Amino acid sequence: MKPVAIFRHSASEGPGYFAAYLDARRLPWSLIKIDQGEGVPDSPDRFAGLVFMGGPMSVNDPLPWIQPECDLIRQAVRGDIPVLGHCLGGQLISKALGGAVTRNPVKEIGWGKVRISGDAAASRWFGDLREFLAFHWHGETFAIPTGAQNLASSEHCANQAFALGPHLALQCHVEMTRELIAAWCRDWEREVTSLASRIPSVQDPQEMQRDLDDRLAALNRVADRLYDRWAEGLKGSQ
Repeated sequence: MKPVAIFRHSASEGPGYFAAYLDARRLPWSLIKIDQGEGVPDSPDRFAGLVFMGGPMSVNDPLPWIQPECDLIRQAVRGDIPVLGHCLGGQLISKALGGAVTRNPVKEIGWGKVRISGDAAASRWFGDLREFLAFHWHGETFAIPTGAQNLASSEHCANQAFALGPHLALQCHVEMTRELIAAWCRDWEREVTSLASRIPSVQDPQEMQRDLDDRLAALNRVADRLYDRWAEGLKGSQ
């Protein structure tokens, strides 16, 4: 069985619930620690799928791994090897496929509703779900590449998800765990507390960590739906 390659760009932005999902289904995976200087593979062929996690950087930054990751995404798309992106990862997919990544009108941080478009493309990924409470932490947003379908939006961000065949890009975070949320709130507590006092689209750490068990259980169900659909296309995983 080929493993799923998971690209980590920041030590505190690991695969979270996605790793638990793979483990529960006995799907092998390999963590590529870009944040620790590990190199980007030259080819996607030894992987069943590629998954790109988040990070505090921008895909427009002159970082040495961004272009190689975009090259790898394009190779995977040409070879029908499923690609999945979370937040920064979704922006990488957009950039690789010719979309622009630009500043969002506002920073969107904390829990907020995502609305599903309701068309046939969205139904293939979300079923009959029409909205859900997602976790957000971004200041930039991706454009929808040519040929892809916009699947979802939120009050503060028009493009929350897009699909192109078996490939899925998310601006929001569905991979969250209690540990990830606590780490992010700890790492950026001063910044988000200051922003929350001035910007309605930003929550303070206390609100982000309220009712976590219920919020995460609901988010896990949405993630399961999306990951199940994505995993249908995994190459050489059976």
